[in-house]
Amino acid sequence: MKAMVFAAGMGTRLRPLTDHLPKALAPVAGITLLERVIRKLAQAGFDDITLNIHHRGQQIIDFLEARQRFGLNIHISDERNRLMDTGGGIRHARPWLDGDEPFLVHNADILTDADLGDLWHRHMESGAEATLLVGQRKTSRYLLFDPALRLHGWTNKSTGEVRPAGLAGSYQEWAFQGIHVFSPALFRRMEAPRWEEPFSIIDFYLHICPDAHIQGCPIRATHWFDTGTPEKLKEAEAWYLTH
Repeated sequence: MKAMVFAAGMGTRLRPLTDHLPKALAPVAGITLLERVIRKLAQAGFDDITLNIHHRGQQIIDFLEARQRFGLNIHISDERNRLMDTGGGIRHARPWLDGDEPFLVHNADILTDADLGDLWHRHMESGAEATLLVGQRKTSRYLLFDPALRLHGWTNKSTGEVRPAGLAGSYQEWAFQGIHVFSPALFRRMEAPRWEEPFSIIDFYLHICPDAHIQGCPIRATHWFDTGTPEKLKEAEAWYLTH
């Protein structure tokens, strides 16, 4: 089973920690974010993993080599010359991810005990082209789904913005949890000229959802942390130290 980990982020909100360290190597209770994510993926059966790198990328390569790549088949998608954002990062890593089976995508700064194998199998059983892990956490930005949890749009509650503009109807609001399953058939849609520049994977999903089956999938979890800020990193540290 294949997976991709986004490990290329600049980690600007974590400065000064990330001035000399890639965000993915930030420690939580003595174990880096990247190691926690890789070990969780391996536990769920993912043994072929692609990581993208950019900021302080050599440190990530050295980290993996020092640990014999955790005994897994790990590829490096090198974005040190140009950061491609989340959607562009997937497109850039296509040589390792294309094929006949879907792959799971996981942000390196997300820590959760959600069952990743369950998410992958639900995607396989659904016939969807992408399956997004969603939750009911409080945020300003929500994805909009119909009762069958098929994606139709996005809203920013702070600004009132809705995408696509003019979207009408009543929809369920769910927060994206930074983990999703992607079917390689979608790579063909990324071949259009508009996707040659760096782009967000959420922008891509919103663009194609009118005629593509993009679904949400809530899976119960006892904890979920987006460790992109010092405050959230400390919350995660406290949780892991007590559990």
